[in-house]
Amino acid sequence: MKNLHQTTTGTREVTQLVRGQATSDGDGVKLTRVIGGRTLTDLDPFLLLDEFGSDQSADYIGGFPSHPHRGFETVTYMLEGRMRHRDNQGNEGLLVPGSVQWMTAGHGIIHSEMPEQEEGRMRGFQLWVNLPAKDKMTAPRYQDIAPERIPLVEEAGGVQVRVIAGTHVGAGGTETRGPVEGVAIEPLYFDVSLPAGASFEHALPADHSAFVYVFEGQLKLGERASEAVRGDLAVLASGDRLLAKADVAPTRFILVAGRPLREPVVKYGPFVMNTRAQIIQAVDDYSSGRFA
Repeated sequence: MKNLHQTTTGTREVTQLVRGQATSDGDGVKLTRVIGGRTLTDLDPFLLLDEFGSDQSADYIGGFPSHPHRGFETVTYMLEGRMRHRDNQGNEGLLVPGSVQWMTAGHGIIHSEMPEQEEGRMRGFQLWVNLPAKDKMTAPRYQDIAPERIPLVEEAGGVQVRVIAGTHVGAGGTETRGPVEGVAIEPLYFDVSLPAGASFEHALPADHSAFVYVFEGQLKLGERASEAVRGDLAVLASGDRLLAKADVAPTRFILVAGRPLREPVVKYGPFVMNTRAQIIQAVDDYSSGRFA
């Protein structure tokens, strides 16, 4: 659906299709790295996108034991399974199917993410979002969002949209806001389900970086009808609206957009800062116990 308050500058076309790379992280958790690998190192302000999904407990049972972060945000979206979060400041939470955690690491936090199941399917995404230089040393915080807090918008033709962040504008200009608040990049994060033959059109801020990741089915994107199949991440060109169609099969995808920061990025494992000196300081602070 088009936001009638925006001036149309064009449909977003696909500039690059990226296939994820199989890897592991934490204590041997198997996953697919889509942003943050060799093909697409980042997409300002997005630093990493991992998809995890397996019904073999050996692929996820080791979880992600205690590890540090500084200078960015992690966004975990659970589709299936249960994951327990704990940190060194006494915070604890449980991610269940359909829930989201938007964690701002800020000046530093040490946390763990461990499965609360020994069998069954574990499935979801983790996205890393950069923080602007002025916010990198802010106090850590969490937005733990239960499934029932995420609005589900039903459009004509059986289209369904879970609005995690940003604003969905429907027929007649009806606005539905996602529960995520106070994020510097002004994000949009939708989980969109299309029946076969259905289309989805929505406004996007023209200056935001944006991508679509297809995790079920296949899509045609833009006026050029570029095809993206399951496992494809489509990087989108500038423009102020997305056009997507599921021609042949039911399809599900995430649509993510955010304001680029256009600042220097220096990464070292779980630390993301603006200069090498800041990385050295982060390592020293962590080693010296100053993340406590």
